[in-house]
Amino acid sequence: MKLRSLQVLCLLNFFIADVRDGLGPFLGIFLVSHHWRAEEIGLVMTLGGLAGLVATFPSGMIVDATRYKRLLIITSSLLITLSTLALWYFPVSAVVIASQIITGLAAAIVAPAIAGITLGIAGQQGFLGQMGRNEAFNHGGNMAVAVLAAVTCWIWGTGSVFLLMTTMAVFAVITTLAINKNDIDHNVARGSEKHDGLAVSVPFFALLKRPELAVTGFTLLLFHLANAAQLPMLSMQVASSPSGSMFTPGTYAALTVAISQAVMIPVALLTSRYASEYGYAKLIVIALIVLPFRAAIASFWSNEFVLFPVQALDGVAAGILGVAIPGLIASLFNGTGHINAALGLVMLLQGLGASLSPALAGAIVSHTSWSFAYLILGGIALCALAIWLIFCRHVFHSAGGMKRNQSA
Repeated sequence: MKLRSLQVLCLLNFFIADVRDGLGPFLGIFLVSHHWRAEEIGLVMTLGGLAGLVATFPSGMIVDATRYKRLLIITSSLLITLSTLALWYFPVSAVVIASQIITGLAAAIVAPAIAGITLGIAGQQGFLGQMGRNEAFNHGGNMAVAVLAAVTCWIWGTGSVFLLMTTMAVFAVITTLAINKNDIDHNVARGSEKHDGLAVSVPFFALLKRPELAVTGFTLLLFHLANAAQLPMLSMQVASSPSGSMFTPGTYAALTVAISQAVMIPVALLTSRYASEYGYAKLIVIALIVLPFRAAIASFWSNEFVLFPVQALDGVAAGILGVAIPGLIASLFNGTGHINAALGLVMLLQGLGASLSPALAGAIVSHTSWSFAYLILGGIALCALAIWLIFCRHVFHSAGGMKRNQSA
């Protein structure tokens, strides 16, 4: 019976992929078509990111404390879809801002809820392998929608992505309901060996004192500060450039997604396969190394075909982190009863970086150039790599985390 729920969980990850991030890179294209400036778009994206940031740690607490994890995913999917459709019909400042805030708040619950359900069904031993499959299906969903969006945007325009997103949301709700709620062990889902009910209090400051959690969180903060704006920057750069491109803005945005997702699928599966052999920390180093190269290529190669190497490198980094980070946290915090709260704290820090990234990049572009913005983001990426290399080994050894990690 659990095998069926795990298979349905893979399908959920496929369909939820296009729902969780709302319009994603298509938001910039959509707003540019309504004469928004890069700086204004960056600020709106930042507001949505900050809203999600506020909800991130409470989301982890809620997932640890509730037995209604499926309801959380269903509610989030509906809220994101309805708020995005409102943006389509009323692309004015107030509606756009409200839409992004609702999307940010609702999306914050999706990742910890799926991680909790996965851990509750597969257990610690099966968690890593199932997360690899989850991520592969998630990236497959993103890629499938990106390919469809590339075709539909070419024929009908950017507005077609709203219909695609709504369709995926309907299937996400159906697949969530198809997961057998009795297959989820909610104590295992939060990393507790006790079976005396679910804890509702979370030692926030105790989590902050865990040095391995602090190093991981701050590294990811800098990583996403450097990374989050690069994909929408590529699309916006084409949308705002003089005519003559062989791609429409919507098609170009779809291609940026499709290329990275195609790379993420095998990378996620390989990460789940080799993490126990090489350790999460070493694989994370690879993800951190490729980001400065990605920024440098985007800066020095202004041709529109730069999307191929830039997004392929994005696929490598995201494919690794999507599996390695939840696996690392689940391994380190097993037995505490607060796995999803710890994951929520890490996501809060990386969300802070991601939410500030568009505003930072938009301000730099507005006052300098696209190339200089990529160089600044690449410098931030190098700082993330340096912090991980300097502090990771010492902190993880002193906390005993590396030993557990290598035997995960």
